[in-house]
Amino acid sequence: MAVKLALKSLVVWAIILLLAILNGMLRAAVLLPALGTPWGMVLSGVLLSAIIFYAAYLALPWLGTRHLPTLWRIGFGWLALTLVFEVSMARWQGMSWSVMLEAYTFKNGNIWPLVLVVVAVAPVAATKFRGLAQRG
Repeated sequence: MAVKLALKSLVVWAIILLLAILNGMLRAAVLLPALGTPWGMVLSGVLLSAIIFYAAYLALPWLGTRHLPTLWRIGFGWLALTLVFEVSMARWQGMSWSVMLEAYTFKNGNIWPLVLVVVAVAPVAATKFRGLAQRG
């Protein structure tokens, strides 16, 4: 049963990843030109956070768990996958560590660190929002 839940969680994360990539395309093509860097970055981060929460909310019945410790593991698993993906892509593109780490600051409207918090807490928050949480 744990393997099945892990695979389902991975599928949900992959869908979130795809939606995040689409959000990045929207940010580059529409938000930044229309709103400028600070506001475009903030709106993109808020939009991505909402997408992540909503994806978790919709996926809960399919994931089939309301157990809070399990949901925390899913959230932190998503966070780990996100960080590994981000670092891998940045290094593959030849980005230096200093440039890569700038994404983890709050410069020019960047709220990426807050989006990462949303990634980690989304399964638990969505479950509590639905009123389905089960402790221990």
